[in-house]
Amino acid sequence: MTDTTNPWLPKQQNSVTATHHPDHHAPAAVTGPNRPQRGVPAPDLVDQLPVHRADRAAALWIVGAHGGAAETTLATLGEDWIAGSHAWPSTLGDQPARVVIAARTSARGLLAAKGVAKQWASGLVHDVELLGLVLVADAPGRLPKPLRDLMNVVSGGYPRTWHVPWVELWRLGDGPSLNAAPREVRRLVDDLRTLLRTGAPSGATNRKDQNNGVA
Repeated sequence: MTDTTNPWLPKQQNSVTATHHPDHHAPAAVTGPNRPQRGVPAPDLVDQLPVHRADRAAALWIVGAHGGAAETTLATLGEDWIAGSHAWPSTLGDQPARVVIAARTSARGLLAAKGVAKQWASGLVHDVELLGLVLVADAPGRLPKPLRDLMNVVSGGYPRTWHVPWVELWRLGDGPSLNAAPREVRRLVDDLRTLLRTGAPSGATNRKDQNNGVA
């Protein structure tokens, strides 16, 4: 059944500020559409990510919406998480690839994330279960209001949105460590582990859905 939520209406940020309780962690709430939407136009080809055949299985694919989105760093936070570079994974077998999109909070990063969401929402991406968007701060400090407004609009096109603050140690080349990570990062990892363990509400897109008019 298609979610009729308008994916481009601004939604309240799903700030990840809860404390770290890995043993009693509720799944992250769905705050946006978790299936493709009727009537969403496909973005221009230049704004679409390509699809690459995956040569191995992964519990989670973290796909950068653009260069420098920090997908490689984020992928080191979980076991069997793979950085999918800047392409949708196409996997073998019957199970859809579970994917989160990573983007920076710069104007370039947010607009790239918007194009990726439109590509998915318009039904162009197959055999993928999109869990949400991870927005990684592009600089320390508070975002300017125009970027905050754009961030809220872009977040509305994803099932869930997580926010990762500026981490100076990562900039200096230190490997990510959950023990030293901000609580937003620990919450992100808890949320994703819970979703992978318990199963997220279906956001999978497959060819059968498209043939049945879910696009």
